[in-house]
Amino acid sequence: QVQLVESGGGLVQAGGSLILSCAASAKIFSRNAMAWYRQAPGKQRELVARITNGGSTNYADSVDGRFTISRDNAKNMVFLQMNSLKPEDTAVYYCNQYSPAWRVMEYWGRGTLVTVSS
Repeated sequence: QVQLVESGGGLVQAGGSLILSCAASAKIFSRNAMAWYRQAPGKQRELVARITNGGSTNYADSVDGRFTISRDNAKNMVFLQMNSLKPEDTAVYYCNQYSPAWRVMEYWGRGTLVTVSS
């Protein structure tokens, strides 16, 4: 069964922090690089951060130094620690496996909404 369940979003003031969590089914999580994506209102979905099965990470320039992605391979979970949040971080955040063809991946979870007030 393919499943992605994101949680942890909410309303936070600029400069604040949030931790997002994602529970993934083994079919998606196992041996795959995982990533967090986001889609702001009226904009296309973008890649925020990714992490390999071995723990190597990569970040979008817009979040580098503020966000930290991590994973718990024993629990099939991925996390996103978000610090120094800005209003432009407001978006629905999704986790999924990472693929160079991620833009055409068909299955996505419902995401979790992060709203950053100024």
